[in-house]
Amino acid sequence: MKNIAVLTSGGDAPGMNAAIRAVVRTGIHQGFNVIGIQNGYSGLFQERFITLKARDVGGILHQGGTFLGTSRCPTFKTKTGQKKAIQLLKQQKIDGLIVIGGSGSQSGAYALSQLGFPVVGIASTIDNDLSGIDITIGVDTALNIALEAIDRLRVTASSHQRAFLVEMMGRNSGYLALMAGLAGGAEAILIPEVKIDPLAIAKKLRAAYTRGKTHALAVVAEGAKWNAQALARYFKKNRKLGFDLRVTTLGHVQRGGIPTVFDRLLATQLGAAAIQSLAQGKSGILWGWKNGAIASFPLSQIILKKKSLDLTLLTLADILAK
Repeated sequence: MKNIAVLTSGGDAPGMNAAIRAVVRTGIHQGFNVIGIQNGYSGLFQERFITLKARDVGGILHQGGTFLGTSRCPTFKTKTGQKKAIQLLKQQKIDGLIVIGGSGSQSGAYALSQLGFPVVGIASTIDNDLSGIDITIGVDTALNIALEAIDRLRVTASSHQRAFLVEMMGRNSGYLALMAGLAGGAEAILIPEVKIDPLAIAKKLRAAYTRGKTHALAVVAEGAKWNAQALARYFKKNRKLGFDLRVTTLGHVQRGGIPTVFDRLLATQLGAAAIQSLAQGKSGILWGWKNGAIASFPLSQIILKKKSLDLTLLTLADILAK
């Protein structure tokens, strides 16, 4: 194996650049030529290949996002597209591929490995929805950004005796909302994994007002059936909360932060491990964080299962909000 390619795919996550840097520099140390593919799987079809040297990845360790660029690529979801991708990789004399991304990206990596092409994945998504992995690149940064926002909103909420509905990213996973809500002392947390009656949320916020609290916070996952805007409309039409109500949607602010120490170290270790795997002839695996250390998992194990949340934490958040 001589030529290794790396791409970032799907949603960007703080720490992706640290992973790219580690792949390039450890790859060169192992004697590989490292090729970057710009704009994810779409860039592969557009043949956007660039040779990466050690200096090309200098100064990106602290940067959020991905300097290679990323995209979503419907074409790659088809068998025809996957076979075309392998053909293009072989035309460039690429012997192995490292994919940095989340569930959709790793589903693509798994498809390529099933067709016989050597692929290693690196778990990177703020959604933290990859089964079997405790935490992925970008999650720590996104949570800290969310928590800072919650803390700031609490200050202004208390000043004006308001309730805030704070909507988090996470697609169909409630991980970010659950952890940020618990750490931020929210009165209510809404996640897709648990069916919620909006009346129950209204009662929680009203109870906070009755107890004499100067503010109330409900943290809402974007994938919840009742998102922040839907809840606001419901409360305005059907329920009086006592508090004046405001809505804040954090959105892509959570993606754009400077990666934390944890995310930089995690990304660096995973990037180096991915190169080591290919050097040893191992592929069809995903590197992530499990039980306090980096670990590899078969791609099939990761993408064919749905990650579950520890719902005892939701109960704990409810108890502590009293």
